[in-house]
Amino acid sequence: MYSREIKQKQVIIKEGEKGSHMYVSAQGRYEVSVKGKGVVNTFEDIRVFGEMAILYNDKRNATIKAVKPGRVWVLDRTVYQKLMIRFNIKEQDEMLEFLEKVPKLNKVSPEALQKVVNLLKVKYFSPGTTIVKQGERGDKFYIIRAGTVTITKEGEGVVGNYGKGQFFGELALLKEEFRQATVTADAPGGVECLTLKRQHFIAHFGELREDGILTVQTSSSPAKVSKIVKEHQDVELKDLNIVTTLGVGGFGRVELVQHKTQNIIFALKYLKKIDMVEQNQQEHVYNERNIQMDCRSQFIVRLYRSYKDSKYIYFLMESCLGGDLWTLLQRQKTRRFDEKDSRFIAACVLEAFAYLHEKGIVYRDLKPENLLIDEQGYIKLTDFGFAKKLGSRGRTFTFAGTPEYVAPEIILSRGHDKAVDYWAYGIFIFELLTGRTPFRTNDASHMRTYNKILTGIDSVDFPSFVSTKARNVIEKLCKAIPAERLGCQRNGVQDIKNHRWFLGFDWVKLNERRLSAPFKPKLKSNTDTRYFEAFKKDTDYPPDETSGWDVNF
Repeated sequence: MYSREIKQKQVIIKEGEKGSHMYVSAQGRYEVSVKGKGVVNTFEDIRVFGEMAILYNDKRNATIKAVKPGRVWVLDRTVYQKLMIRFNIKEQDEMLEFLEKVPKLNKVSPEALQKVVNLLKVKYFSPGTTIVKQGERGDKFYIIRAGTVTITKEGEGVVGNYGKGQFFGELALLKEEFRQATVTADAPGGVECLTLKRQHFIAHFGELREDGILTVQTSSSPAKVSKIVKEHQDVELKDLNIVTTLGVGGFGRVELVQHKTQNIIFALKYLKKIDMVEQNQQEHVYNERNIQMDCRSQFIVRLYRSYKDSKYIYFLMESCLGGDLWTLLQRQKTRRFDEKDSRFIAACVLEAFAYLHEKGIVYRDLKPENLLIDEQGYIKLTDFGFAKKLGSRGRTFTFAGTPEYVAPEIILSRGHDKAVDYWAYGIFIFELLTGRTPFRTNDASHMRTYNKILTGIDSVDFPSFVSTKARNVIEKLCKAIPAERLGCQRNGVQDIKNHRWFLGFDWVKLNERRLSAPFKPKLKSNTDTRYFEAFKKDTDYPPDETSGWDVNF
């Protein structure tokens, strides 16, 4: 952080502007004002303000101005995020280094060891605490991260001392064993250990023989590589006539378009290039195009090709004329779906996630607005702006997602993987069944929402009409620790399909599209847009943007 002197009447934060700095007041007096309400607060104590800006690029919700001269400490978002990434990578590398010193464990693949790292929990033991006791059953393995321990045996007294990087209780990973010695945390500072429970190890890697750690298998399998057949590559922009507008967003619009000479319908999404540049969305747009264009799943909206001109970039996509799931949800009399219908919708989404995760892609933006309904009533995932192909570490650190759906590890900048999609999937099932998300607040800054998320799903009141099975699957998907979430163990997505909430559901028929969808659209033609709102014609013509960032579109 760095210090900044503040003059009297200086505006530090302006409502409506994008923020990239967090502040701590050190001296001075400040007033907080909100448009339409005037001054709502004043303060001259030491406090943090503007903190959401270090997580993501969001608009300020109030104006903060100095009433008298003062001084603040400033933290820049890019600095904070780089520090958090560096800290988390260093911490993971240190844990990996510890594991590599453990006999047998150090023989498995780096991918498997990385999974073990994600299972480790940090636990502190104060001086004199008995960590394990001779003769008692044990099911936990320990690696010393800081401090020392004393090892004693009955009849022999002290038989050794262990320090940083050393470990004990490793046989507990193989079987529930009787402890062979007593281990006690030493003075003066106690000991900090990385711990791993046998049940968590087995959940991810299965039962082990005496030499079984050598044959640890990870749950992920390499994605099947098949030749992708590209369709509609001969369709050019000049071949298309606009029928009507299907949707309007912050960066552009989606139009229903028809081929001039063939009876083919598409959805054409176009985004203003100038907005992409001004809000640094270029990488997101490339990600969206590259990932969605390579997807060949019947539960994901097809992206056929892209175009560009001086003002826009364009995505030519499959049209889904049943509208979006959010609109359908709002049209229900109870503003929620019954359990049977929710199960069908959730199953379609799960198949989309299974496909993406097998390809090493994390989606990160599940919500009803990003799900479209096709002509048969099946649900399809769209909008891949936050999707990302995970690298060799299998984790990413970008703050991404819709506030009410983001997982704790995203809020805490600890790095995340596909487990965030399963957290969001639990939130999604809750919303299908109740018509609202479990952590919703009226706080425009989202800070209260994030705090509720960090308190966990156990603090949420479930309506009485949510069945025990549904509540159980939601709670298992929304575990605070990513490695403990349903879908993140050895059997992966199959554990979710096997959950009793899906008991009797026919996954084969779903994939063969032989299940009857609960809401099949009644369309008169392939240009019938009755399930979409009416929008005014686009009259906003942005300036040309010719920097060339879109050269590969």
